[in-house]
Amino acid sequence: MVTFLLNGEVVNAEVKSSDTLLNFLREVKGLTGTKEGCNEGDCGACSVIVTDETGIAKTTNSCIALMPQIHGKAVRTVEGISSPDGSLHPIQKSMVKNHGSQCGFCTPGFISTLVAAHKNGDSDFENQLAGNLCRCTGYGPIIHSAKENLSEPVPVWMDENLDRLKDITSPNNLPQSLEDLATLYKNNPEATLVAGATDLSLEITKKLKYFNNMIFLGGCEQLKRIEITKETIQIGAACTISELIVSLRSTFPSFTNMLLRYGAVQIRNSATIGGNIANGSPVGDGPPALIALGAILKLRHAETIRMLPIEDFFINYGVQDLNPGEFIESIIIPKEVDILKCYKVSKRFDQDISAICGCFKLTVFENTITECRIAYGGMAATPKRAFKTEKKLIGSQWSYSTFETAKSEISRDFFPISDLRASSNYRLKVAQNLLTRLFYEMTDTNIDSRGVLPCP
Repeated sequence: MVTFLLNGEVVNAEVKSSDTLLNFLREVKGLTGTKEGCNEGDCGACSVIVTDETGIAKTTNSCIALMPQIHGKAVRTVEGISSPDGSLHPIQKSMVKNHGSQCGFCTPGFISTLVAAHKNGDSDFENQLAGNLCRCTGYGPIIHSAKENLSEPVPVWMDENLDRLKDITSPNNLPQSLEDLATLYKNNPEATLVAGATDLSLEITKKLKYFNNMIFLGGCEQLKRIEITKETIQIGAACTISELIVSLRSTFPSFTNMLLRYGAVQIRNSATIGGNIANGSPVGDGPPALIALGAILKLRHAETIRMLPIEDFFINYGVQDLNPGEFIESIIIPKEVDILKCYKVSKRFDQDISAICGCFKLTVFENTITECRIAYGGMAATPKRAFKTEKKLIGSQWSYSTFETAKSEISRDFFPISDLRASSNYRLKVAQNLLTRLFYEMTDTNIDSRGVLPCP
């Protein structure tokens, strides 16, 4: 049984763990304002607003949200954005006034995203709307509608009274503590762990795969904590990418700037850093930065804890160092960093998978590189360090010629493949050029991330 608020009303739903929120809304509740477009979390036509116990409204792709993930939360669809007496939300009024809709298919998703942004006071609309695609209206009237209402108060009917759900019983596969999770997974090591489901759900919606035994991590608050000490930052594995960006922005700005290109707001609100690591993708955006930072994974099986450098976690394509019943509890990062630069290269700036991701951590003392850790994604079957390139840089003077010499070592560290995203030659050339970019950026040359490098 999954219990949640839907447009202000308590709903008790007997569902399967693999049922999506979108299908429930449209097929069970008849709320067809929420649309199915891509069915993989890219187009935003299915966007709804989800509010959890923190009270923060988050726009979410309902097409890849699984029903147990919304247990104990409040969901608001486009049908619930106007008031009970039919009065329109300020965003809706502006969209009508400014002709913000033509065919209208994408409009409910835009409305939901903008209403969530309005409620949270977010005005970075290029970022907020990066996950909502429009083929016919154009974004000008839509963004104008959003800006027009920056000072409008949040309507009282948009407040969610989650106290009405405080005494509900959680499903058996939604453990509420770290200890319960460890015990449940030890006894069911064949189960599939579900955090954000932004990758897993595509197995359901695209490949029509059925998962019989699933354990959902969303109820375990201990997995969502970020603990910052003088020397380290410990990140719970179920911390979302959005939460990670907020918490690490002042410490690792280059890393968080790269994470702003991780999917779109809807994806970042659901996807977790632990899931990004655990699925073992060679083009995941988180692992190269964490490898460069020297992160340690805290792995848990029942009461047994194992500490593992993240670079040793990735064994081969699709193979990670995890025993049956063992899971990632947290990621521990050394806090003190001299230089950290993270670069994502993809065909589109927003909402695209990396062709190459390069991350560089260096320590420079008296114009000499004394420490260096370099990691790339998209250059091998797993995220991987560039050991030969590191060796070439360590002990060398900080200079253009040093970095030009080190570039040749990239072709000894990696033998990338050609695929739909990039050719082998392209990957090698770009990976080398990222070293040049690093040098220029740290030598007081202002480089726009969407621009080009100056000639030496």
